[in-house]
Amino acid sequence: MENKLKIAIQKSGRLYDGSIKLLKECGIQINNGNNQLRVTAGNFPAEIFFLRDDDIPEYVQDGVADIGFVGENQVIESNKDVDITEKLGFGKCRLSIAIPKTSTINKIEELEGKRIATSYPVVLESFLRSKKINAAIHEISGSVEIAPKIGLADAICDLVSSGSTLFTNELKELEVVLQSEAALISNKTLPDSKKYLVESLLFRIRSVKAAINNKYVLLNAPNEKITDICRLLPGMKSPTILPLAESGWSSIHSVINENDFWNVIQQLKDNGAQGILIIPVEKMIL
Repeated sequence: MENKLKIAIQKSGRLYDGSIKLLKECGIQINNGNNQLRVTAGNFPAEIFFLRDDDIPEYVQDGVADIGFVGENQVIESNKDVDITEKLGFGKCRLSIAIPKTSTINKIEELEGKRIATSYPVVLESFLRSKKINAAIHEISGSVEIAPKIGLADAICDLVSSGSTLFTNELKELEVVLQSEAALISNKTLPDSKKYLVESLLFRIRSVKAAINNKYVLLNAPNEKITDICRLLPGMKSPTILPLAESGWSSIHSVINENDFWNVIQQLKDNGAQGILIIPVEKMIL
């Protein structure tokens, strides 16, 4: 029987789109048009399971799935025996304690003796213990943000991304408990044949991640400024330099982080760079 990697991802929710997008960018074809819970990849030895996010750590621990894409917050909350193999760079959020805007609480220590509603009791309890704060934790499965309004709690501990949900419910952040993003988790007892497939997938994932914030730069420069410009654009190893038809000029090709580019653009122009082109990088094999 063909050896296949069993991959668990969310069947819906905030990480579903990012997980599907990443797999497709890795060249893995997935057809889930009929909302199936289990599909076979078209061009990679893998089966994709679409599961509830809070079930994924347990399924990976138990070997039902070999690996899974899930939020770090869910991995920590589940307390399952799995490896966090790779952070994936999407689904970034934070688990925060928030209070009503009208609350008189100004600092985390003032939660002593208060009630906090959350869907993440394990993480919250650990955080409060580290701060030596005794508070009553009310575990609820959804609509955490309304708990203060209905008198259930004095504060909440919930995931925050844009902050719009807090704003809508007249809440404000008091303290960040945990920074989180999507992560690839793995079963700890994979056979060598499955480890090989995981490494093959990781190679693709890391190539995609490396390309996200990098851009391919092409520009024309006078020959006497090549050394100065190459110092500004070191590239992955070194820039490529090609002579132009016009005497005394060369074309310089390099790769640079997009954030760094905006810091050096004026220096490039001051050194005579012309015709600067910025091209997205789809993959980077380091």
